[in-house]
Amino acid sequence: MRRPPETEAAAAGGQPTLRRSIGPVQMALYGLGSMLGAGIYGLIGKAAGQAGNAVWLAFVIALLAALLTALSYASLGSRYPRTAGAAYVTERAYGFPFLSFVVGLALVCSGLTSIATQSRVFAASLADLLGTDSLQIAWLALGFLLVLTGIVFRGIRESMWINVLCTLVEAGGLVLVIVVGLSFWGTVDYLETPVTTGEDYAPLLIMQAAVLAFFAFIGFEDMYNVAEEVRHPERTLPLGLILAMAAAALLYIAVAVTAVSVVPWHELAEAPGPITAIITRAAPAILPIVFTAITLFAVSNTALINYVTASRLIYGMARQGLLPASLGNVHASRLTPHIAIAALFLILAPLALLGTIAELAAATVLLLLLVFTVVNAALFVLKRRKGELPGQFEVPLFVTAAGDRVPCADRGQGRDR
Repeated sequence: MRRPPETEAAAAGGQPTLRRSIGPVQMALYGLGSMLGAGIYGLIGKAAGQAGNAVWLAFVIALLAALLTALSYASLGSRYPRTAGAAYVTERAYGFPFLSFVVGLALVCSGLTSIATQSRVFAASLADLLGTDSLQIAWLALGFLLVLTGIVFRGIRESMWINVLCTLVEAGGLVLVIVVGLSFWGTVDYLETPVTTGEDYAPLLIMQAAVLAFFAFIGFEDMYNVAEEVRHPERTLPLGLILAMAAAALLYIAVAVTAVSVVPWHELAEAPGPITAIITRAAPAILPIVFTAITLFAVSNTALINYVTASRLIYGMARQGLLPASLGNVHASRLTPHIAIAALFLILAPLALLGTIAELAAATVLLLLLVFTVVNAALFVLKRRKGELPGQFEVPLFVTAAGDRVPCADRGQGRDR
């Protein structure tokens, strides 16, 4: 079996390196947690407003589109299991350090905006739950960031176990929705779409909803960036990614069918909380506070995953010489990139306190789509280059080429899933 590349720290000799502790199940749950997030709780209403009862079909199409890029990432993870993997393969394929820096920076910025946004959402939800003055939201957000920083610094094992707990709670909430609405299945026409002006635009409406749903499946970048902390990454990364995509697809499609079965799609589109509307109608005995609590877990999980990912991105870029070398240091006892983690907190604290990052978030979403294109093309180049060793998980060239042609998604969506 071909061994994974040594980390730069190990090659330097005697320096602490990241700890390999993530197995296949944890990897799959890490990816699933990244994909689920809190976004699906609101996204289902928006997508239903565009596709009507055929919203489930939009999720199927979005899955197929996302899978093209996901399979490329699985192949890259099998070939080059490194932190900041997207930046690494970009430089390996094209030989332009500046392009690699831009790719890494785009991913870091995307993570930063997500963490800052999630900290505000968590603080606002907690303040509403506790009846706290809205003026305290900024300080609650700062406290949330401090706790996150402590967890990520503590170690990858601790971060992963908290991720497992939060992911199971998130998935459990969606399973609950499916269970309470199961008796409503089969009561509507699942191909009904919104009425248009005299012409049949059903395929177009479904495609528009699919574009909206595309980002609900993104999580492969987060998985790739913990590659140096995964046991047997050549096998574990592809397996975990595929399992996470499959689980997310089953949950999304089942929730979509349940949603339009319980609540008419036009009402679902107008509901401020689509999932709450479903539960209120299908199981009124379940208190709304249950899903408020689940939302807190979902928001926390999204922020935690993006914090881990962003810190590993900065660490990996420093190891590649794209950022100051000190950001690539690893703590001697905790075996985490502590300088990168501290630097992230110093950037995140003012962002969370100000809460004005909407423009930055919109810009980084567009950059993220460009990153996927660059990375897909990089795999295409590397697969055709003589002397590049194959990984244990390979995809045909047409999959990589098709991944470059996935349509851009709505700029209003992003990593704040």
